[in-house]
Amino acid sequence: MNKFAGFITGFSKWILAAFILLAAVLAWFSQNFKIDASAETLLLKNNRLYIETQLMNKRFSPQEFILVAYEAKDSAIFSEQTFQNIDQMMGKFKDLKRVDSVTSILNVPLLSLMPKLDPDLNPDDLTWQTQQYSAEKMKSVFTDHPLYTDLLVNQKQSATAIQVVFKSNPELEKIQNKIADLKKKVLNDEFTEADQKKVDQLNKQAEPLVAELNKQRQDEISKIYQITDTYKDQANIYLGGPHVLGFQLIQIIQSDLVLFGSAIGLVICLLLWILFRQWQWIFIPIFCCAVSVIMTVGLFGMLDMKTTVISSNFIALQLILTLAIVIHLMVEYRQISAQHNDLNHAELAQKTFLAKFKPCFYAGLTTSVGFGSLIFSGIQPVVAFGWMMIVAMLVSITVSLLLFPSLLTLLSPAHKPLENRFSKAIIRFFSYIAEQYKTSTFIVAALIIVFGAIGAARLDVENSFINYFKSSTKTHQELSFIDQEFGGSTPFDLVYQLPESEQQNDLAITAQGLQSMQKIQHVLDQYEAMGSTTSIVNFAKLAKQINDGLPLTEYELSVIYNLLDKSLKKELLGAYFDPDTQQLRISSRVQDTTPGLNRAELLEQIKQDLAAVDIKQDNYTLTNLFVLYQDILQRLFKSQILTLGIVYVALFFVLLLIFKSFKVALIALIPNVISTLVVLGTMGWLKIPLDLMTITISAIAMGIAVDDTIHYVHRYLSESESHDANQAMHNSFQSVGFALLFTSLIITLGFSLLSFSDFVPSILFGLLTGLAMMMALITDLTLLPAMLSRFVKSK
Repeated sequence: MNKFAGFITGFSKWILAAFILLAAVLAWFSQNFKIDASAETLLLKNNRLYIETQLMNKRFSPQEFILVAYEAKDSAIFSEQTFQNIDQMMGKFKDLKRVDSVTSILNVPLLSLMPKLDPDLNPDDLTWQTQQYSAEKMKSVFTDHPLYTDLLVNQKQSATAIQVVFKSNPELEKIQNKIADLKKKVLNDEFTEADQKKVDQLNKQAEPLVAELNKQRQDEISKIYQITDTYKDQANIYLGGPHVLGFQLIQIIQSDLVLFGSAIGLVICLLLWILFRQWQWIFIPIFCCAVSVIMTVGLFGMLDMKTTVISSNFIALQLILTLAIVIHLMVEYRQISAQHNDLNHAELAQKTFLAKFKPCFYAGLTTSVGFGSLIFSGIQPVVAFGWMMIVAMLVSITVSLLLFPSLLTLLSPAHKPLENRFSKAIIRFFSYIAEQYKTSTFIVAALIIVFGAIGAARLDVENSFINYFKSSTKTHQELSFIDQEFGGSTPFDLVYQLPESEQQNDLAITAQGLQSMQKIQHVLDQYEAMGSTTSIVNFAKLAKQINDGLPLTEYELSVIYNLLDKSLKKELLGAYFDPDTQQLRISSRVQDTTPGLNRAELLEQIKQDLAAVDIKQDNYTLTNLFVLYQDILQRLFKSQILTLGIVYVALFFVLLLIFKSFKVALIALIPNVISTLVVLGTMGWLKIPLDLMTITISAIAMGIAVDDTIHYVHRYLSESESHDANQAMHNSFQSVGFALLFTSLIITLGFSLLSFSDFVPSILFGLLTGLAMMMALITDLTLLPAMLSRFVKSK
């Protein structure tokens, strides 16, 4: 190690040049770095529910669409002004290259105006654009319409909607169908490694097509916003649809990456100047942090590791992780330099490296263990985040331990005392508590553990995706409006397999089949949270209206279904009947803003109520986003327990390996367990639900907080070899205590900046991680030294 330390300081210019060159090369790869906000990033690989949803989408072929909701300000929805504005917007939307069709109240067939059921009638003859119906007539037609209410007009008739449907890419669709056919084998447990290789190859073929399509979607949504902005004086206009949400998420991620990465960098500079008061002590850590971030982003680009909503804060984490190591090195260097005025900077840098290599390396190892535990979460974005942060941590350790001493040798900062009056007072306070109130400290710690455990037991995972965004954001307002006014925002489908007894080849649907669907739809309509529900039952209701209120025979129903199938199936409502498989689809949307909505209870109640009306569970499948999201929420709770268990056990064994003492390892683990319990307990008491970001906090906080624990224990054990317990404690406070204080202060303030994000999980992530860091600081400077001095023998 002495030779290695000498090599670093002796070849500092070459090491600096090598890092600059490597950072420049990886910076070139950073152009391949991507943000992915697709649904696949929220799922575990080969998720059965997702595969079922894909297969149903392929079978019933609902097209990609964007919903544009129009809420008039000064005129009625059914008025010439509104008709004119909608007509103009529709024309502009049709000019977009990829648009297949545009549907609104102006061009849908008003089949309820048919004089009688006539299969030879051209439905396009019954539209406003053809007939120029009066506003009063239109209002009458759309009042409680079996098909269009909550799809094109809300119940209050205060808003209408335009559905913009897009063409699919035939080449990409072909590849995706092949993938779906291969993954279908997962459902029968027949999926092999060879199949996975084929899927991987197909995904590689699809990747450039998907990238091009995503870019097209971004451009289209931007253009749609530009078009609608010209009407904002006359109406409130809201966009909805999965790809609109993806567009907005990417905007938020990009904004957070740039804004909070920059803001945290500025705060770090300010705090470094306040604490260290020399330009070298600002430049060195900032340079190390910058090199770490550039190299990490480049590696992610080179390894094709995409950032998602979950990992969007990785730059903030990277800055703080690197800074934590560098500050410990800086404090050690300044303390050594104060004790050895006769040494030059190269020798001081060597001594710093030798003194802090082991604790810094161990601290980095334990942080990696914290992030590594996320790999076992079972949730795809959390798993990916775990791998990303392991890579980031390796980069941080390498940069800090090699680049820092090299820069020290070249820049030669002046010897100045580190401590100021404020920091000395804090350290004296904690030292006094740890020395004089050991028993009280143990009692308080026990009470905190009880508080955290009870709060953690109150945790739940019930959450709404709409609540992920601040209520003041455009995203929240758009999601809420469409959710409340247009029948819900979360798609939920039930696909019913007609039993043989309900099938008949010459009919679209039998009376028995229709009766079963009526039972199912009646059950779904009973729930407050269930918004728009559409199926072949709605066609039957419309047909009954046209037939002077008389129910249709099976043959008449088949005629009207086929008529509607030609005119509306692809343009507006999607498919509801697949004659090849004899399956029927009920398309629903759940209203996420429903007060007291409990998704798990809703799904369980639906199953029970369907069983009560003799609908067997084997005959239906629940699919689409609502079911997928609920599956993720349920995995979160199990994952939190698993992740915490893994991180506790893994960190204990790492600490045991480091300190070679069962007692010391257990003592070092306890303050960090308390920190995570405080975070989880606070979430439980404040009713903050677990979500895809808050689930990572406990593992991350423990991984970062244990760094300070290791530095303190390492110094205490070193001091205890030549001093009694009180003197060892005092010396540890006067050395590593300041580094703990400074790193915790900077990390907490850095994370707290995330509270200004528009993305609520990021806000909670920042505040709760800051809470964990402050709790770790308090326990590391009170409980930890008290336990070490009480239970670990010294000289």
